[in-house]
Amino acid sequence: MELKATALGKHLAQHPYNRVRLLTAGVEVSGERHQYLIPFNQLLEINCKRGMVWGELEFILPQRQVVRLHGTEWSATQRFYHHLHESWQRWSAEMSEVAAGVLNSLQAELGLAATSEKWLNRAQLQALQERIRGLAAALPLPTERLTQFDNCRDAWQACLEWLDNAEAKRRAFNDAFTARMLEQYAAFFDQIERSPLNASQARAVVNGEPSLLVLAGAGSGKTSVLVARAGWLLTRGEASAEQILLLAFGRKAAEEMNERISQRLHTSDITARTFHALALHIIQQGGRKAPCVSELESNTAARHSLLINCWREQCRDKKAQAKGWRLWLEEELNWRVAQGEFWQDEQLAKRLAGRLDRWLGLMRMHGGSQADMIAGCPQALQEVFQKHIKLMAPLLKAWKAALKAEGAVDFSGLIHLAINVLDKGRFISPWKHILVDEFQDISPQRAALLAALRRQNSHSTLYAVGDDWQAIYRFSGAALTLTTAFEHHFGQGDSCALDTTYRFNDRIGEVANRFIQQNPHQLAKPLNSLTRGDKKAVTLLADEELDALLDKMSGYVKPGQRVLVLARYHYLRPAALEKAATRWPKLAIDFMTIHASKGQQADYVIVVGLQEGQDGFPAPARETIMERALLPQPEDFPDAEERRLLYVALTRARYRVWLLFNKRQPSAFVEILKRLDVPVARRP
Repeated sequence: MELKATALGKHLAQHPYNRVRLLTAGVEVSGERHQYLIPFNQLLEINCKRGMVWGELEFILPQRQVVRLHGTEWSATQRFYHHLHESWQRWSAEMSEVAAGVLNSLQAELGLAATSEKWLNRAQLQALQERIRGLAAALPLPTERLTQFDNCRDAWQACLEWLDNAEAKRRAFNDAFTARMLEQYAAFFDQIERSPLNASQARAVVNGEPSLLVLAGAGSGKTSVLVARAGWLLTRGEASAEQILLLAFGRKAAEEMNERISQRLHTSDITARTFHALALHIIQQGGRKAPCVSELESNTAARHSLLINCWREQCRDKKAQAKGWRLWLEEELNWRVAQGEFWQDEQLAKRLAGRLDRWLGLMRMHGGSQADMIAGCPQALQEVFQKHIKLMAPLLKAWKAALKAEGAVDFSGLIHLAINVLDKGRFISPWKHILVDEFQDISPQRAALLAALRRQNSHSTLYAVGDDWQAIYRFSGAALTLTTAFEHHFGQGDSCALDTTYRFNDRIGEVANRFIQQNPHQLAKPLNSLTRGDKKAVTLLADEELDALLDKMSGYVKPGQRVLVLARYHYLRPAALEKAATRWPKLAIDFMTIHASKGQQADYVIVVGLQEGQDGFPAPARETIMERALLPQPEDFPDAEERRLLYVALTRARYRVWLLFNKRQPSAFVEILKRLDVPVARRP
């Protein structure tokens, strides 16, 4: 059947198409120079319109493309339209049965998945979406028309939900999965710790993302969740003990975790390792002779002696070196350096030894050549940094020579060797699940080791627990951005937060949380307390009142309760503590630096030294050009790390915290805390 424009209509319309012909399952629209074939499976709509005299047919295609035929005789146009429309609808009804079969099968598949006992991660969601799009592309009808057919409508709407509201569907899917798991494994979550896991902890344990960061504030049970995760993998049969790798940042932390694993999981087949112990294992299994770690790593005095001796030798034998070191010490560090052979000054050498140790450690941690270090340095620092690198180069050479003579490696070299073994394929990672504690303390070097492990086993998962609010080790190379930009560094995944603290009361929590979250770079997370505290749970007090405070505390602190005195530096230990054993013999008083208190807790905490000045808290910025060049860049917020340090100090306490400040030179934090409604007491 065919429809043509009239001669006059064709002349007046001046349109490229003037004829339409009905085909088996489509139409052909043509003119003298143009021809357009429209199969029914690309046709969305057919419209028949009447103009002043002539008729018009309009064919609507995907992406709202329109093909029109003008100038046809109206009655002929009507007859052709009715015949065409009837043929198109008959074909459409037949094709809808085919489409319905495919869609109903897919809907049933989605329904089964919704009740499955598996987590739906983002990669799987993308695969599901691709499957839906692939099936949609294979349907005989345009997807825009599927809602017109009763047998296709519901199934297609269900598919559209997964395409248009994917993240909401994924969350609902995983929420339903989590609810089923919490009900089905209620006994596991009730018994895995001394007290049942709370809802946020249990949700974190069952999360099945390939990369997951569990953000957990102070006292919220980070390690409990990590151990429970290992138990969950074993209970569900998702991994054997040999396929689970637990990592801690220190030997003591690893030992504590192993003790907890033994108590909670009743197995010795899973053991926590430090990153250095992991690196040593990889090197041993990679077929190399097991390296020993240099004694210099554990002997600070010997390490300092080696560096100072080399430094003195360089200054004595090379005038350029002596001149360079003099300029460095005087111009950047503002040290007073004696005339003549300044390198023989014992006090100067003692003062410099720790700096040399730290700078050398940063260079070893970087691991690259001098050119790489200089190239990675901010442009504004490169000229001076290059001079400093040249001054440090002989010390680095002496360090390497000492290691070679000892037949040993240092900690940084150990990790570099392990990465090299992995990259060369000499060790294939057996671990399907890597679980890391205190993730906020991770450095780029340790992160590179994790990345190398996951390259060896592309299906391995990374499960990390940490708290960016407690990231206080940047000075030793920890990079906060590895936590705050977790997915960028470790691949597509997810993050969740533990929302309950079991340590401190709500007043301490309110002050600590508001204080730390004034820095917009810190990740926001809820942290609620189970216990109530009064307004004086955090109190500012003049530092001259320390004796009076301890006098009062000796009257009400119960036997077995701990009092923790914290300072920014170890040498700021209050003189009053020298007499503590005899004046307050019943008080269990411990003193430590705030850095050392990480992971500790006490009933009462006294923070001393909130003052301005050289030994103040917050500490004045003292980073040298070497440190600014080799350490991760700090956040653009005043005293960001010092704020986190005070947050750590505040959250060590169960019941009360006293913040002792200098009346004449109060810390900048004192005014900030006052604005957070922290009371100032005249006396204890």
